[in-house]
Amino acid sequence: MAELPVPELPPALSRCSGRFTISTLLGTEEGGRGPYAAAEGGGCDSAHPTHLSSSTLCTRTFGYNTVDVVPAYEHYANTKGVGDASKGRPSLADLHSILKPDPGHLRVPVSEAQRSNGVSEPGPEEAAGEPGRAPEPVRFGWVKGVMIRCMLNIWGVILYLRLPWITAQAGIALTWLIILMSVTVTTITGLSISAISTNGKVKSGGTYFLISRSLGPELGGSIGLIFAFANAVAVAMHTVGFAETVRDLLQEHNSLIVDPTNDIRIIGVVTVTVLLGISLAGMEWEAKAQILFFLVILVSFINYLVGTVIPATAEKQAKGFFSYRADIFAQNFVPSWRGPEGSFFSLFSIFFPSATGILAGANISGDLKDPAVAIPKGTLMAIFWTTVSYLVLSATIGACVVRDASGSLNDSVAVGSPGCEGLACDFGWNFTACAQRQSCRYGLSNYYQSMSMVSGFGPLITAGIFGATLSSALACLVSAPKVFQCLCRDQLYPLIGFFGKGYGKNSEPIRGYMLTYVIAIGFILIAELNAIAPIISNFFLCSYALINFSCFHASITNSPGWRPSFRYYSKWAALFGAAISVVIMFLLTWWAALIAFGIVIFLLGYVLYKKPDVNWGSSMQASSYNMALNYSVGLSEVDEHIKNYRPQCLVLTGPPNFRPALVDFVGTFTKNLSLMLCGNVLIGPRKQKMPESRLTADGHTKWLMKRKIKAFYTDVVAEDLRSGVQMLIQAAGLGKMRPNILVLGYKRNWQTASPQSLEDYVGILHDAFDFKYGVCLMRMKDGLNVSRVMQAHVNPMFEAAEHPEENGTGGRAALGTAGPATLASEQQASTIFQSEQGKKTIDIYWLFDDGGLTLLIPYLLGRKKRWGKCKIRVFVGGQINRMDEERKAIVSLLSKFRLGFHEVHILPDINQKPWPEHIKRFDDLIAPFRLNDGFKDEATVNEMRQGCPWKISDEEVDKNRAKSLRQVRLNEILLDYSRDAALIAITLPIGRKGRCPSSLYMAWLETLSRDLRPPVILTRGNQENVLTFYCQ
Repeated sequence: MAELPVPELPPALSRCSGRFTISTLLGTEEGGRGPYAAAEGGGCDSAHPTHLSSSTLCTRTFGYNTVDVVPAYEHYANTKGVGDASKGRPSLADLHSILKPDPGHLRVPVSEAQRSNGVSEPGPEEAAGEPGRAPEPVRFGWVKGVMIRCMLNIWGVILYLRLPWITAQAGIALTWLIILMSVTVTTITGLSISAISTNGKVKSGGTYFLISRSLGPELGGSIGLIFAFANAVAVAMHTVGFAETVRDLLQEHNSLIVDPTNDIRIIGVVTVTVLLGISLAGMEWEAKAQILFFLVILVSFINYLVGTVIPATAEKQAKGFFSYRADIFAQNFVPSWRGPEGSFFSLFSIFFPSATGILAGANISGDLKDPAVAIPKGTLMAIFWTTVSYLVLSATIGACVVRDASGSLNDSVAVGSPGCEGLACDFGWNFTACAQRQSCRYGLSNYYQSMSMVSGFGPLITAGIFGATLSSALACLVSAPKVFQCLCRDQLYPLIGFFGKGYGKNSEPIRGYMLTYVIAIGFILIAELNAIAPIISNFFLCSYALINFSCFHASITNSPGWRPSFRYYSKWAALFGAAISVVIMFLLTWWAALIAFGIVIFLLGYVLYKKPDVNWGSSMQASSYNMALNYSVGLSEVDEHIKNYRPQCLVLTGPPNFRPALVDFVGTFTKNLSLMLCGNVLIGPRKQKMPESRLTADGHTKWLMKRKIKAFYTDVVAEDLRSGVQMLIQAAGLGKMRPNILVLGYKRNWQTASPQSLEDYVGILHDAFDFKYGVCLMRMKDGLNVSRVMQAHVNPMFEAAEHPEENGTGGRAALGTAGPATLASEQQASTIFQSEQGKKTIDIYWLFDDGGLTLLIPYLLGRKKRWGKCKIRVFVGGQINRMDEERKAIVSLLSKFRLGFHEVHILPDINQKPWPEHIKRFDDLIAPFRLNDGFKDEATVNEMRQGCPWKISDEEVDKNRAKSLRQVRLNEILLDYSRDAALIAITLPIGRKGRCPSSLYMAWLETLSRDLRPPVILTRGNQENVLTFYCQ
């Protein structure tokens, strides 16, 4: 980009070489020096602190002065969650608000030279904690770190000791099929690994790191344990292969230590101890040993291929080797099954572990220079070259060696001799006798060391076997602790953190090495290679299945964060790889597959139960969003029906921890059933309240999660309570998932609160009805707001807010503005809705037909375990001379609703006159709010009430006298019938808007629910049916 002409700069700026200090920029932009003006002689290294971080202290301009910065690496380094503070990039407030000094955010600037060289400040994962520069750890490229390591791990014991035998059993054709089937699985897995490892920076932890950061801790943790264990067992498998070779050499020279089986155990234990010593010496020594093994194997291959073209000696012919012959190739092309392992899938299970070394490079991802380049390139190249070597070896040895040979020079005969059977007769050898008795010691089917016999110089093949087995064992011995160390550091499981400690510049997991050593010795003592190989096949296949599924799942979720730089993969191929891996698991050994799945499910369940506090941006998180989005959009296409009605509640809790009883009440009947949304109105200037909203929102959500309440939390900033609630009522929810009931607490202090707050409170109820909401109002004897108790517990010197029960939302105590960690960790208050209710009663006073909501909420509450033993009683008003008819009518109606309410009481005395002392108490209650106008005309009354609409005129008292006495009488009935109930649900009376002053309405509610010990729920539906007795 061509730079725009820059105006002449002050001396302080010219020293910045194209960068400017914030202080100078502000001085230029704001038009004066002010508190942020540059100090004398200040340049890019001036240390005047502002609340911007280091990289904004000196920034490039394109023709004008600005605090904006150009894109840079450190702005994106180590970001985890949306909204995490970036390093060096100015915030929105820095760009559009007035800057204020804040020395706490100052960091050491990154120099221009470092920036131009691509070197950035080390992140937390890169920098050492001790003073001074830490020693540089050893890092490997793609050839030395991945390709050679993978090839050595793939070229294991199976290549030399079992591939010729598998060729004899299955024939060349089926052996190639076995090889290609294995390679298909591993190649698809290799492509998936390549995609995952290039989708962001890869740290140590290998396979576990890739799966856990892609699918999340649940599946990642379980497969991490299984994969680490499988690698530890693989150490034993490769070591036993080495020990078998040494044992056979000793047997040839009659130099056995004890007996054939115990010799394998002794040699194996000694070998794995030596390998442990190499591993403990450090990755550098281990890498040098691997290169040495690689060269030895290459020489042994060349030696074998040379041996196949050298004319066979008599000794070799006696053992079944006749150089390349078309008829030998033709005979060995088809299978010849023998013994208990003579089946396709048995041989596949024995061969497949030799293809599992593709993860050896990925498992040391923390020791690679650039894992995103090294893992794809090295892994795929290793798969290609090892596949070629397997195919060539099986084809060449199948074209040179017959299946059965005696090894005796006396078995040579003339060509065409009678009584001679088999292909060797055409070459002058009669192996008929041993073949018929199945006692031949040599030939592809009987002699595991056929490659050594064919080669030009036998000891080189033995050296190759040593190199292949020891290198594979060493790679697994390194992989298992590295994977396990990362798992331990993530602390997903208990009791394993001890093994997470690292030592030295490469953070070597020495404790993990010792644990792997112990596991390997345990399996070495089995001393049977064919028994060990199928055990780990299932574990590796399980890992492959999850790696492929990780790639598929990350692709299918369409997350914008899934951007692998390796493009040569297919999500459908990955899904096929995952499916075929599971199928192969069951075809190999079904019981081992079930055990593997059982272990995965158990570990998965444990992590799901514990819910570790990690956030890795997994594809499961992306999938949750996709599912929620698709279902929400799909729900918009579904027509509403009364049978599917659900009470979706907007609960005016304020800070939820202030009113736990209100939260618990609604959470009880909405859990796993319908929407619950906790609303909070932050009253005050937006500039002042927005930081509080951002600070506490996460904390309130975590508080709800800790209390096991399935609800959302939302807040709005408003000038007053009523306008804030109006915003919530109109904007809360999404599509069809919108609240239809407003739940709030009863305003206990309405008599002493400011008149405007009283007017706002009643106005909220009217607003809810205007927006076709149902209303549920809750009153408890001791109130709902526990903020005073909580704050007094935290701070004994706390003085309560002026009006702690001012409304059903909003909270003014300082505890409501605590940080997320404080809110989530605070002691949970206990409420009546969390305790067992026993055999009490839930009393429903269905006084007016509101559509059935007064019945539905207690019904849903009664379905919960804590309330399940409560007997539900329904009370309705009636006439004394028609009690039986009215009761039968209500019982019949309730039975049609199928609510299970059988106890119905008719209240014939509901219209009786209340006690005089109770009437007087009501009159005393409204006396302070009366206008005492002397029944003047409406115009005069309106003039007298100007500015105080809550005042009650004499005419309004007179017109509403009957309704007022009804509330007094109902309270008497409630005290008579429901004094000991667990819960009282009453139909909420409605005051006509503009005709019933707020103070009179509150007096009705006060009188109706006065002196009642149980929680009182005043409910009013929106006069539309929420119950039906039809099935369509």
